[in-house]
Amino acid sequence: MKKFAPYQNESDVLNIGGLCIENRLDRISIHGDIDLTADQVGLADARALHQLLADVVDRLEAQQLPDKMPPPVTTIVANPFE
Repeated sequence: MKKFAPYQNESDVLNIGGLCIENRLDRISIHGDIDLTADQVGLADARALHQLLADVVDRLEAQQLPDKMPPPVTTIVANPFE
């Protein structure tokens, strides 16, 4: 599995099966779906997902966390096609 350091940058993307895992400084975003099939491919995907989540939990447990993250700041920009 490619090295993925949770919450360390805004650029890492990891794919496990049909999942796309995006690294951010304040969150990990997981999109897609995965079938953990009863074969070697399913086992490899399950192990990769297990390791990823263990790394996320370790990182979260190692820091002082707020009760809840504030919603992300969004900006509305003019549509350049109008």
